[in-house]
Amino acid sequence: MEFFKYKQPIDFMGKSKIAMAVSIILILASYAILATKGLNYGIDFAGGTIVQVKYDTKAPIKAMREKLQADKLFDGASISEFGSPDEVVIRMKTSSASVAKDIGDVARAALQGTGNFTIRRVDIVGPKVGSELKEKGLMALFLSIAAILVYVAFRFEWRFAVASIAALVHDVSIAMGAVALFQIDVNLDVLAAILTLLGYSLNDTIIVFDRIREGITKSKKANLTEIINESITRTLARTTLTSLTTFFVVFTLFMFGGEIIHAFAFTLLVGIIVGTYSSIFVASPLLILFGFDVKNYHAKLAEKAKREAEKNRMREQFESGVM
Repeated sequence: MEFFKYKQPIDFMGKSKIAMAVSIILILASYAILATKGLNYGIDFAGGTIVQVKYDTKAPIKAMREKLQADKLFDGASISEFGSPDEVVIRMKTSSASVAKDIGDVARAALQGTGNFTIRRVDIVGPKVGSELKEKGLMALFLSIAAILVYVAFRFEWRFAVASIAALVHDVSIAMGAVALFQIDVNLDVLAAILTLLGYSLNDTIIVFDRIREGITKSKKANLTEIINESITRTLARTTLTSLTTFFVVFTLFMFGGEIIHAFAFTLLVGIIVGTYSSIFVASPLLILFGFDVKNYHAKLAEKAKREAEKNRMREQFESGVM
């Protein structure tokens, strides 16, 4: 079975203006959401304490709140379901100042009388550690983008590098906008999803760019738009199949992977959709916008081939002893 059997080039670039307008609207909306609602930093970055409690029946959240109000340690704590009605997490913005005090024991004592339960997990991150994690996470993100920029510029040409980075910024902006919109807890797993998204989206873009470069090199056409349309059409089946299989795997994780992996899967789901879209409708049209000239590229290739031929001729003469 073959998806999108190649018959003739599809006019993707003819719709690029509409696609770019949609992208700009989505990016602006994402930044507006980030500015107004902000990111909901989890304890990995903001610091605090999480206590996961599992009951043998439905968790009595109202009774739990009443019990916890009696202890100042739980001031401002929030309680929410964690994957199923019988399991909840208690989130506190503070962490115990004393290492001798076990938060699990304190929570167990405070919740006495609310039913049969077990404390399954206690995570504590101090504010200083959270701040360091945030700083190092951002540094990892920027270093990744810088390394990608250098690699693509070396492997292709600077316009390809800038276009691919612009597409990545587009993907990350929209993914973070969605995370802010749904107030997903931003922890290390979301950062891992963003870094994974960078690699996934770049892989898609590189495959399209590689076919475009091949088309530019082999084709006698001088029209970049026609070459891009043909290149994207020829890679469309591969792009669609890869994206769909990845999407289904991540969607399964999102639906059945449990609460612990929910934020990672959600961020990646949004990233796969916008990453596939951007490799076709954002990165490629930017090459045209940046003024990539096919004739100049052919002239550079001819000059490079001429230099290589001259080097080979001189090497052969040197090896045969004829100067």
